[in-house]
Amino acid sequence: MTDIDWTRITDLDIAGGTLLPGTAIEAIRPVAAGGARAALFDFDGTLSLIRSGWVDVMVPMMVEILKELRTGESDAELTAIVTQFVCRLTGKQTIYQMLELAEQVRRRGGVPRDPLRYKHAYLDRLWEKIEGRVRALEDGRARPEDYLVPGSIALLDALKARGLRIFVASGTDEKYAAREAELLGLLPYLDDKVYGAIDDYRNYSKRLVIGRIMAEHELRPAELVGFGDGYVEIENIKEAGGAAIGVATDEPACREVDRWKRARLILAGADAIVPSFAEHERLCAWMFGP
Repeated sequence: MTDIDWTRITDLDIAGGTLLPGTAIEAIRPVAAGGARAALFDFDGTLSLIRSGWVDVMVPMMVEILKELRTGESDAELTAIVTQFVCRLTGKQTIYQMLELAEQVRRRGGVPRDPLRYKHAYLDRLWEKIEGRVRALEDGRARPEDYLVPGSIALLDALKARGLRIFVASGTDEKYAAREAELLGLLPYLDDKVYGAIDDYRNYSKRLVIGRIMAEHELRPAELVGFGDGYVEIENIKEAGGAAIGVATDEPACREVDRWKRARLILAGADAIVPSFAEHERLCAWMFGP
């Protein structure tokens, strides 16, 4: 899929599905998840909205770095290049976007910094954007539901009531994802720690997490369902044989389907598309049957 122009993906002719009557749930293909025993969730954009707007931090930082090389490329040209690879790598650990940034610097005759240094510089900038959100949750000025995708808690309650184990795998650093999950009141729902990125990035991926969960809990493919707003987790869930729900959140309101996310998630193999979990009862009835 590397030949796709991710910045113009909504212009592609994407064959979709049909809306469940009276809902915003788009069924792409039928699933039979009645025997599901485990559910895997992505974190940012799927459950959490704390980091909403991260692209508006990452892309300008990268453009600044490339502009310093004075190649004659315009801001618009550099923004298009950066947006393309940031979009392509969304869902993977942040370090992969920084590895690509280093490669872009190298191609222009520059000497790149260690990608981990780029990553930490980005995280410092992102913290400036989200610190107020985190502090408001910590001191009670904000409620967890202010920064949760609508319907998240109700869906988790419904999955737990069916006896499913629930896991979270994030591309965000594990320590940050775990803390933010705690602030959002998600930890009591989880059957293990929050899985997240580590500096030794070769030893972590969502694919590895899925494999570990399936092995440790002796899950058959039909016993896994997954939810995510990124290409990577949907693709990984489908590779494992599970049912995959694409969460095309139009952040931060999450009232409408984000058309770019929708197209990307359908290409990844999503079995259904939802704008949020506000219609969780209908979604569960469709996934699990009567």
